[in-house]
Amino acid sequence: MATIAPRSGTAFLLKKGQRLKVIDPKGEQVADLVAYNADDTGEVISSGRSLDYASKLFLTTGDPIYSNRSNVMLRIAEDTVGRHDFLLTPCSKDTFRIIYGDEHPHQGCFGNLAEALAPFGICPDQIPVAFNCFMNVVIDPSGGLKVEPPLSKAGDHIVFEAEMDLFIGLTACSALQSNNYSFKPIDFEIFSRS
Repeated sequence: MATIAPRSGTAFLLKKGQRLKVIDPKGEQVADLVAYNADDTGEVISSGRSLDYASKLFLTTGDPIYSNRSNVMLRIAEDTVGRHDFLLTPCSKDTFRIIYGDEHPHQGCFGNLAEALAPFGICPDQIPVAFNCFMNVVIDPSGGLKVEPPLSKAGDHIVFEAEMDLFIGLTACSALQSNNYSFKPIDFEIFSRS
């Protein structure tokens, strides 16, 4: 098991058939996840295709996550929370400047992902909408979006199974509102299906 420190990120290779368990060790902490085909990083997870093909906004156990080329990259094998976001982009310096009015903004998940993915040859412009593990975005009848505290409790987790060799970027989210105004770590584990 590995730990991602609060407001930071990492990247690694996840081989086809391996499973990635993302754990919220303390509760109410979001983890942004992005995935790229390790053989061709032009192929990346797609929120639009995944939600379109599932015909729903909230993906959970059994649901596939598709690429921009309509290939399944990951499947959700297990999910103890059932509420995640696949609409909102990774937080960034601009997020903190525009939404929070920060004069000296943190680089956010976007900056953390860019830094972690650079050794794999992935540039900032290749970072898509992330699968935001544990993020609780509520949509009102008029279409308004509101970020509520995550429903995850200490020890809750989501498990993804890789359908191809992937480069994964993963963060412990840096946005106050997303994490109920407290920054915490994220744990993760890579293992083979038993």
